[in-house]
Amino acid sequence: MFPLRDINPTRITPWVTLSLIAASLVVYFFAQQQGGFEEQQIFLYERATIACEVTTGAPLSFDEIFSGECMPGAQPPAVPEKIVLLSVLTAMFLHGGPAHVLFNMWFLWIFGNNVEDAYGHFWYLVMYMVGGVFATMTYVLMNAGSTIPLVGASGAIAVALGAYGVLFPRHKVLSLVGWFVVPVPAVIFLAVWFFIQFGLGGTGTAWEAHVGGFVFGAVITLALRSRLLARI
Repeated sequence: MFPLRDINPTRITPWVTLSLIAASLVVYFFAQQQGGFEEQQIFLYERATIACEVTTGAPLSFDEIFSGECMPGAQPPAVPEKIVLLSVLTAMFLHGGPAHVLFNMWFLWIFGNNVEDAYGHFWYLVMYMVGGVFATMTYVLMNAGSTIPLVGASGAIAVALGAYGVLFPRHKVLSLVGWFVVPVPAVIFLAVWFFIQFGLGGTGTAWEAHVGGFVFGAVITLALRSRLLARI
């Protein structure tokens, strides 16, 4: 089931959503793709979130990178100038490939614009970024020893999906189901998306971040639902 568009017009121009999409596309196609494979890997290790680094508070050593094992206190750091906590934010604008970034941005456009309409530009951005950090930390807590770079806006986008499901459960999402275009109620589409995440273990997908982000967006929005709906 792939979303084509939702039947849910907005009152405003979603400048924050558009800016987040533009920033992610620019970073991927004009920053990440510079140089060869080795340069691109260095770029990731310098800016991606790595659970082991967040857990220990220090950049990975060369031994940790090559062994794939988290070894607190290992020296010397491969990227000594890296600010580990800052990488929790910068990783939201990095992606693992063209399909990854395009797929993520499509979901952000379909579901993010209406959530921005409800929250307003400023608070939508706050929720997106704070929720993205929460999603990343959910992954870190469940994979504390991982030395694999974590990239992607998926966790933050999942925040918007969770919020959308609470605000607009009955609105239809035109979806490609097999060869057919079917109007699916948002609550059903998003419930299917949510439960699929639990089956992605072992695929290299950070499903924990997706689930954490979705729950964050849904819970926060549920608490504010009446106030937000009064705005739109």
